[in-house]
Amino acid sequence: MNTDISDVTDLYQEFGDDRLPPGQRETTAFPVLSKGSTPDWDPDTWEFTVTGAVENELTLSWDEFRALPSETQCQDFHCVTGWSKFDCEFTGVTFPELAQRAGVDDDAVHVMFSALDGYTTDLPLEDCLREEVLFAWAYDGESLPADHGGPLRVLTPHKYAYKGAKWVDGVEFLTEPELGYWEKRGYSETADPWQEERYS
Repeated sequence: MNTDISDVTDLYQEFGDDRLPPGQRETTAFPVLSKGSTPDWDPDTWEFTVTGAVENELTLSWDEFRALPSETQCQDFHCVTGWSKFDCEFTGVTFPELAQRAGVDDDAVHVMFSALDGYTTDLPLEDCLREEVLFAWAYDGESLPADHGGPLRVLTPHKYAYKGAKWVDGVEFLTEPELGYWEKRGYSETADPWQEERYS
């Protein structure tokens, strides 16, 4: 595993003048918020799928996923409920790494993430094809805790964190936009923290 840490905390400069987005408060805690209970999982039967508008659909076991090229990033984390945690150290596989292996079709425009608890969330493809969008299995050098989305969660440091599915187990590349769980319930589709795009 690559032990070098890539610091991506300056990405805010693309979106706003301040590292702390408007309406957010910085915290050193890492609160737990989920739509329901923490799902169980079995590393012997867990699978991650890449489907939809791709050349090569993928089905990866836990060991196969963990064997993919990985990196460690220092990221900021912005929750739509109003708190931000700076300098979080996550380790995992970048979205572009998975996209390259699947071979994304030219007509793919959108991405839907699915999770073990039935949660879904969506993003335009261009928002996913960033090195900072990370499928993370480790936090601060330890296995990602279950209540924070372990074994695997998505990190989207340029968006509010509901765009980063906990317990993620699949990605579908779409040729038309679709709404995820919270997006169907009135949360912002774009979810830009620096524009305070919390609700649609």
